[in-house]
Amino acid sequence: MLYQVIEFFKNAVAEKIVQDPFWATVGLSGQLIFGFRFILQWIVSEYKKRSHVPTSFWFISIIGSLILLIYSIHIKNPIFIFGFSLNTLIYLRNLHLIYKSHTQKAATIIAKGED
Repeated sequence: MLYQVIEFFKNAVAEKIVQDPFWATVGLSGQLIFGFRFILQWIVSEYKKRSHVPTSFWFISIIGSLILLIYSIHIKNPIFIFGFSLNTLIYLRNLHLIYKSHTQKAATIIAKGED
């Protein structure tokens, strides 16, 4: 079993990374950025001593998701294309809701100040 796993990775390195290092780097970069968002969320939650999702989590999610979407289009994988397209829309919607919430809070503060 271990031998098969090692052979799989050796073949993947030979086929993907060595033959096409640019796109391998794009895919790996997207995955690293996408994965970093969880580390960021964990660090912020530890700092605040409660579970917290910072706004930067959503921006990092969009960047990683877009890079992985581009990579998915390059490798012509419809499952990943669909998944990362949907993810990107969800992340944009979350940012829109955050922006709308901040705008409403600011309007409420201004309105109370004018009374």
